Amino acid sequence: MLFCMIYYVDENLPKTYKIIKGENLGINCSLPIKVSSGGVEVSRSQEASAVGNKFTAKLKLFGVVPAGDVSVEVVDELYVSVLGEPFGIKIYTEGVLVVDFSDVDSAEGSVNPAKEAGIKAGDFIVSLNGINVYTNEDVASIIKSSEGEKIIAKIIRDGKEKQVIICPKLSVSSNIYRAGVWVKDSSAGIGTLTFYSPSSNIICGLGHGICDSETGTLLTLEQGEFVTAEIVSVEKGTVGTPGQLKGRFSGTTLSKFSLNSNSGVYGEPVTEIRTNELTRVALKQQVKEGKAKIITSIDNQGKKAYDCKISINGRGDTQNLIVEITDKTLLSKTGGIVQGMSGSPILQNGKLVGAVTHVLVDDPKKGYGIFAENMLETAQSVSEKQLKEVG
Repeated sequence: MLFCMIYYVDENLPKTYKIIKGENLGINCSLPIKVSSGGVEVSRSQEASAVGNKFTAKLKLFGVVPAGDVSVEVVDELYVSVLGEPFGIKIYTEGVLVVDFSDVDSAEGSVNPAKEAGIKAGDFIVSLNGINVYTNEDVASIIKSSEGEKIIAKIIRDGKEKQVIICPKLSVSSNIYRAGVWVKDSSAGIGTLTFYSPSSNIICGLGHGICDSETGTLLTLEQGEFVTAEIVSVEKGTVGTPGQLKGRFSGTTLSKFSLNSNSGVYGEPVTEIRTNELTRVALKQQVKEGKAKIITSIDNQGKKAYDCKISINGRGDTQNLIVEITDKTLLSKTGGIVQGMSGSPILQNGKLVGAVTHVLVDDPKKGYGIFAENMLETAQSVSEKQLKEVG
């Protein structure tokens, strides 16, 4: 039984934590675990006495049995401006994304030059014969004018570049040279902004990455922007059918894209973001199971706070929380969590604890959420990268 407890701790608890100077490290776990450094509780240790310090702490079951180590970093109190407002997402991919194939009716029979070249759905075609391609039209033009000659295609697959040779074939029915590949060059949608971090000057939203709907591939962005948006109607969610917020872009650019990641979308604002009131960010070990509020906009009356319950969902980087909507008003209007609410901030005891990310299709009252600490960590890394590029 003791072995099973140790295994549970190792498999289910995070390996890294942040703490505020002077505060102790309490770990959310159903088992009795004490954390110490140098033989004393973390808050009284020498290592925890200064911001910026990093050290290893010991976990002990019942305060006696060793159950592993965790890495700890001492940080300043973290504050952001909580948003909860709808925004439009315009993105343009690096190259074009391969989403499907259709055979070419050549004189030799049905063939697919793109597949024969080794191209797969989810690949990004970046250039053809050394010419960068950004749109469907770019690809079609080069293939049509190839006269059947070989085309050198540079593609990106799983973040790695490679070259393949495409041999277009003349379609008997259209008398046009084709490669048998369908591509997509851009996307757009509605989501919810989570917070603005004054310390890093980064705005973020969604709480999850933007992926291609056909392939599930995280899109690599060439360029894009966040724009203001307004909600015009709500399609209520039901069991088996996710609802959605329907909106329209209202035109003002808020930010240029800096990063599309599994933890959300991030950018540096191009317009002033109001920071009249800042909210402290809860560290993941400070998040408690129980009552909370989500901040979201479901109509043109602006953002409002709605009741929910949260529970912890393991140590992953993204699906950290289970969120259940309990607010009768929100349930009557939306059925629970709907598409477009992704990124809606979650507050508990006056602190930002996370953001809504996904709805559970078989129970629209519930969905997943991500820790705010994880989103803020990504925002800080984006800011640091931009500083290095400028420097």
